[in-house]
Amino acid sequence: MRALVRDPQKAQKWANLGVELHPGDLTDAQALTNALAGVEGAFIMQPTPFGVTPDFPEARAINASVAQALHQSSPPKLVVLSSVGSEQSSGLGNITQTHLLEVELRDVTFPIAFVRAGGFLENNLGALGPAASSGIFNSFLQPTDQTFPMIASQDIGNEVARLLLSTWDGKKIVELGSPVSPDDLARAMGEVLGRDVQAQALPRDRWTGALSAMGLPDDKTAMWEEMQDGFNSGWIHFGMPGTKAVAGTLTPAQVFAEAARHRAGRHGPSES
Repeated sequence: MRALVRDPQKAQKWANLGVELHPGDLTDAQALTNALAGVEGAFIMQPTPFGVTPDFPEARAINASVAQALHQSSPPKLVVLSSVGSEQSSGLGNITQTHLLEVELRDVTFPIAFVRAGGFLENNLGALGPAASSGIFNSFLQPTDQTFPMIASQDIGNEVARLLLSTWDGKKIVELGSPVSPDDLARAMGEVLGRDVQAQALPRDRWTGALSAMGLPDDKTAMWEEMQDGFNSGWIHFGMPGTKAVAGTLTPAQVFAEAARHRAGRHGPSES
């Protein structure tokens, strides 16, 4: 197994597990080409920031480098982490980055699989603390009884591994995730926290302020808001023709419970 890493020292735990580390990042086409040399299969994703500008400079730099390296190395097969909605060319906000990646790689000649994942369930972990205190889960996704495609990161890893161990011809697209509503998330939080939690739709005119309070600069909230609008309107959805649907196996309650156990283990037992 091989991995491209920006700082080998920080990735030492992977080396200890037998992973061959190659220094570099995804904007370095030559480093990526070297890392891909002689592989039996490859997995690529975009490590882009949460806050982006409409011209998506970070994603474009990564996409160009990836395309150049793949042209030079032509691995036997490639799995790419994409996103629900990436078939659309507008109204995607942050998801435009994976749309651009799919476009960049659409003409490759080797087998390629795009895993269009739903929203990460782990993105809701930050709401556990406020929900424990207030009993309210403020949701950008709305109405709160509407379902949206969601998936646990562990399920993404498992699907990527399954694909890398399989064979196929040409291009395949996997829609990975299951329908989950904000109400479902609130019930799962309540189950883990041991208290009643209710989902509450955050009014649209409060989104920018809420995102700023979460640490997102005011000039970088627009693309995130556009993405949420796309989900809420139904513009971003699963069920595209020619795709394979794969459901998630982990429930929101399982993801939240694991995060709670991890946090408790990190802080150790409380003293009486």
